[in-house]
Amino acid sequence: MDEDQFIERRIILGCIISDDFIREIAKIWNPKYITSSAARLLAQWCLEFYAKYNRAPQQEIEGIYVQKLKEQQIRKEQGEDIEDILDGLNSEYEGHNFNVEYLLDQTKVYFQDRRLTLFVEEVTALRQSGDLAGAEVLATSYALPEQEEQSCIDPFESAERIKVVFSTKTKPIIQFPGALGEFINDQLVRDGLVGFMGPEKRGKSWILMEIAMQGIKQGCNVAFFQAGDMSEAQMIRRLCIYLSKKSDQERYCRKLHFPVLDCVHNQNDSCEKAERQCAFGVFDKVPEEFNVIKKAELKIAFKANPDYEPCHNCKNIRGAIWLKKRDVVPPLTWKEAYRKVRKFRSKHHNKLRLSTYPNETLSVHEINSLLALWEKQDNFIPDIIIIDYADILLADADCLKMDLRNQQNKIWQRLRRLSQEKHCLVVTATQADAASFESNTLKMHNFSEDKRKYGHVTAMYGLNQTDPEEKDLRIMRINELAIREGAASVMNQVRLLQCLEIGRPFLGSYR
Repeated sequence: MDEDQFIERRIILGCIISDDFIREIAKIWNPKYITSSAARLLAQWCLEFYAKYNRAPQQEIEGIYVQKLKEQQIRKEQGEDIEDILDGLNSEYEGHNFNVEYLLDQTKVYFQDRRLTLFVEEVTALRQSGDLAGAEVLATSYALPEQEEQSCIDPFESAERIKVVFSTKTKPIIQFPGALGEFINDQLVRDGLVGFMGPEKRGKSWILMEIAMQGIKQGCNVAFFQAGDMSEAQMIRRLCIYLSKKSDQERYCRKLHFPVLDCVHNQNDSCEKAERQCAFGVFDKVPEEFNVIKKAELKIAFKANPDYEPCHNCKNIRGAIWLKKRDVVPPLTWKEAYRKVRKFRSKHHNKLRLSTYPNETLSVHEINSLLALWEKQDNFIPDIIIIDYADILLADADCLKMDLRNQQNKIWQRLRRLSQEKHCLVVTATQADAASFESNTLKMHNFSEDKRKYGHVTAMYGLNQTDPEEKDLRIMRINELAIREGAASVMNQVRLLQCLEIGRPFLGSYR
């Protein structure tokens, strides 16, 4: 498939499935811009449908095609081409989070190129026919379409523009459940740049991998760039452990207790809701004292109450921890790992691209080059780009003479640009300063190298796990450091339940 066919198929996909896309395309549409007669027909039907019903046809395009066949409005060769396009679009769109803004940008560039091509052909045809005067008049008459003449707008002029702004509320591209979702989902949107800050070995890579896996499970295309924190083999191994829920190392396959989400009111038997999971409690302590429950006490209560069931059946739970026992398991073998990977891949085919580089060899320029190559060769357009991690990226060639602080600022600035140009979610991590090792909760001053990274992100979160009891219970606290849309508070936190021995950085969450 050549480049013209590729972009035209994408344009037709947008016209069929997206109300927002076809609304914008209707303003600049010219059938001459599409080279394929089959694609031109499909686009025409979509625009006719939109003019009548004010929405894209979506699944109804099949019915439109059948009706056109009955009315004998389609030539045989056109029908075959249309069926090929529709079959391809069905498989391409299945389970995909459609990137409207990025396709609009591509379409406008393609239409601009086609308009110039058609104009040059007209001028050339006149010149070759000997009508030099006509060619000259036509050449001097070229003008941009009205939509492209505008370099600025009056934001208060158009009721339609304001209506579109409010009707197309920004939606999370992926969503976490429970307290973590309430805490972070609003920032996991297209055009977003989200960072996670923490000291060394605080679990930043695990969090990035969890976001990648959640994205794949929810139908997103995920591009994961490993910038040198781990090797390709280490990344693949960690992904296999995540999917298998057990390690290949014997020391992590012994009997263990890991945390599960529960509710204080279930544990102290003060819940009277019908949806409660358990009929009795296990502690007499008042709720205010639950933040001092130790793992040893939990294990005693767990052993003494084998029939107790944790509960988080209602929306307004007051979070607490219970334990779940895992007996000794045999270490993960490559054959087991392969079976898990094969099953996952068959369900979420072609949703992940992993690219691994040695430390200080991957740059933002290289990321852009790879993304362009994947798009051209494989029609892979990411919804989420994850970079592990920004601090070890190599500065682009034009920044190498800058000092380290300014190089870091440029890297974060260009990551922000990447999120805007690709209209995707970019997620990365950054090291905290040396003082963070002694800090119970990260604060704004715990940045490393350059504080201007806060100015480029749409959200920055801190990873906190300093209390020995938190580590023993496998609790990670995430707090707000910077939020572009809204006020951030470093004391606004959510607690994650984890068990990295089974490859899971997220087992549940509570405030």
